[in-house]
Amino acid sequence: MRLLLVEDDPILGNGIEAGLRQAGFAVDWVRDGASARLAMETNDYELLVLDLGLPRVSGMDVLRQLRMKGSDLPVLILTARDTVRDRVSGLESGADDYLVKPFDLSELVARIRALLRRAHGRSSEIIRYRDMELAPRSLTVTRGEETIALSGRECAILVDLLEHRGTALSRARLEEGLYGWNEEVDSNAVEVHIHNLRRKLGGDLIRTLRGVGYMIPKDCA
Repeated sequence: MRLLLVEDDPILGNGIEAGLRQAGFAVDWVRDGASARLAMETNDYELLVLDLGLPRVSGMDVLRQLRMKGSDLPVLILTARDTVRDRVSGLESGADDYLVKPFDLSELVARIRALLRRAHGRSSEIIRYRDMELAPRSLTVTRGEETIALSGRECAILVDLLEHRGTALSRARLEEGLYGWNEEVDSNAVEVHIHNLRRKLGGDLIRTLRGVGYMIPKDCA
């Protein structure tokens, strides 16, 4: 899943970007509010991690403008402002969650995952389909007593397809969820990951729609 990180502190931003990528997310990182607005106009994101104290355009203005456009993109605010008034102001302006600096990276990842579950209408981290249970945090699929390990990107593709089951996702669309701006994309990366998923989970799970993309059928629970 592709996230936008907006943080002007280079040390903190670099640490967050590395930590989120290690957790399996594709991350684009910008350092000011104007760049954040441009990034959201030209790319699709699953969630926005937004610092408030930004140069050029404040984080609060970015948030207000996003909501004025009718976007329901989940937004998690990062800020050093630790007063009740600041938290209330951020939430009433449209933020979905609020994390005060300094924070533990594991808590940030857990809050992001909770917001993404909510956005996709899930109350549990576990995604169930047919006879399998996918646990994104542990990168495993369970079938009966068998546990199957996935790579981070295999898991990301499987989550994307399951959360959009019944809809064909193009190779380009799947790539967007795997790679941030500064990551090199192999020309056949998606095909390799799909091949590995079929080898591990069975060839009938993911369908290929030639000229369109890949799909997991919706009509099977």
